[in-house]
Amino acid sequence: MNDFSRRAFIFGGAAAASAVVFATVNKMGADALADPPDGDVKPLKVTVVEFGEDGKRLRSIERDKIIKSKDEWKKLLSADSYQVTRRAATEAPESGELVHEHHAGIFRCVCCENALFDSKTKFESGTGWPSFWEAIAKENVYERLDASLGQVRREVKCTLCDAHLGHLFSDGPDPTGLRYCMNSVALRFYERKSA
Repeated sequence: MNDFSRRAFIFGGAAAASAVVFATVNKMGADALADPPDGDVKPLKVTVVEFGEDGKRLRSIERDKIIKSKDEWKKLLSADSYQVTRRAATEAPESGELVHEHHAGIFRCVCCENALFDSKTKFESGTGWPSFWEAIAKENVYERLDASLGQVRREVKCTLCDAHLGHLFSDGPDPTGLRYCMNSVALRFYERKSA
């Protein structure tokens, strides 16, 4: 075996081993972020802000956190929405229907209809995922650290049902400098009704 093919064999084997390690770490990270096992869970109260179909803020309200079994979520959601929202997967870039949605309206949680983002804060980030520079109300989403994929990121979740929505980055436009990088299949878009 000549020197070049020996190096190619060694580097090819290392690349294959790295791919297996990456896939394993990604799976472990997704499992760590996924819904807890089914069982008796005491409902928690959370405060969210409700918005009308016209996008106007209605009121802050205390509600029971929405908790369902894995089977209930699977019946309610498409396979892709379940994998993203309940198993913390990520859709492929440019694959979502809402990436280039430009109508005026509200983006709500696909799992529970909680209002998440207003189209006024949506921007084209060039990443292949719907991006927003601000949540519609800080009460309606929350963040937690995500150490999957060998890096630490800020995961964004729905306050009302704990759906995984995407991640938050600090490379967005003014006025916030934030980029809420969301999965299309975690959102449902409602076009604003004209008055």
